[in-house]
Amino acid sequence: MSSARPLRVLSIATLFPDATRPNFGLFVEKSLRALAAQPGIRLTVVAPVGLPPFPLSLHKRYRALRALPPAGDWNGLSVLRPRFAPIPRIGARSNPAKVARAVLAAVKGRKFDIVDAQFFYPDGPAAMRVADALGLPFSAKARGADISHFGHDPATSSQVIEAGAKAAGLLAVSAAMRGDMAAIGIDAAKIAVHYTGIDTARFYPGDRAAARAALGLDGAAAILSVGALIPRKGQALVIEALPALPDVHYWLAGAGEAEGAYRALTARLGVEKRVHFLGPVANADLPQLYRAADAVVMPSVSEGLANAWVEALACGTPIVISNAGGAAELVTSPVAGRIVDRTPAAIAKAVQAILAAPPPPAEVAASLGGRFDWERNGLELAAHLRNCAGR
Repeated sequence: MSSARPLRVLSIATLFPDATRPNFGLFVEKSLRALAAQPGIRLTVVAPVGLPPFPLSLHKRYRALRALPPAGDWNGLSVLRPRFAPIPRIGARSNPAKVARAVLAAVKGRKFDIVDAQFFYPDGPAAMRVADALGLPFSAKARGADISHFGHDPATSSQVIEAGAKAAGLLAVSAAMRGDMAAIGIDAAKIAVHYTGIDTARFYPGDRAAARAALGLDGAAAILSVGALIPRKGQALVIEALPALPDVHYWLAGAGEAEGAYRALTARLGVEKRVHFLGPVANADLPQLYRAADAVVMPSVSEGLANAWVEALACGTPIVISNAGGAAELVTSPVAGRIVDRTPAAIAKAVQAILAAPPPPAEVAASLGGRFDWERNGLELAAHLRNCAGR
């Protein structure tokens, strides 16, 4: 195979932004844009859109998705958006086959050298099927819940393990994630760690006082969580820590099913005036929010390597996180923050320590050590896919 011809990559990404969900899979988009910018890469992105069977597809929550065009440009990437029909709540087992059929129909007649899955489930087993149909090798990347949940759920785990066994190569967002993959029987020797990137032109230490003033914050200490309001993220533990943190305000950026329960919890604990629900926050507005906070607190049950952890540190804000995923790969010294038990008391103690001796923002950002860069991310992904394709 001539190395002069561009590597033709078919990338499957069920987590990918669209006009209705601009923050959905944003880091997948950034990684694929970094890949497409590499010389000798010809990238086709297929971002399947899940619409449940009729008449469920008529529900108002799917109206905007139904209106998405089947193909188009997204920030310089050519993206195909075929539909597949997931069955809500009970259909996870069948989703990879449905995604594969949608992808194959969308790319019929096109030629590729490698199939890339940007999430391990359902993308990985779907890529396995597509690659088999096209006679190609494939790669899959693990990011978090795709292993911690789907890799253990009896309905889906066998497909995760099969995809891991048949892939030409695999990626993981952290060394800890590679360990989690090995723990369910995937060969660690074929897994490379592929750290996310960070846009250092936007995420960098700034004037905390100016950021707080711009957001209308008074002189009170502020802690922040960024992410979906779901039990797995642990925001309830942070709320329960507030009685031990008098005068500290808690800001939550994100939306989700647990918001009602969280609001009720703040009322029961008498801290509702110190808890602020911001709803979804555009990625472009996050840097100022990170800079305004004294600490970002995210005691998740499981993570791969949370993008919000990296963004916060890049902005000079220490993090208080649970020992989940790649936590120890980021919090390597007290300057970067604390890794704590998932208890309100441990969270409160860590926040108190940071507030008592705030680390210099420049030192917090420097703790990342230049490991999180989109150019590096794109170079490594291109090299990995070339290796998988025998190039």
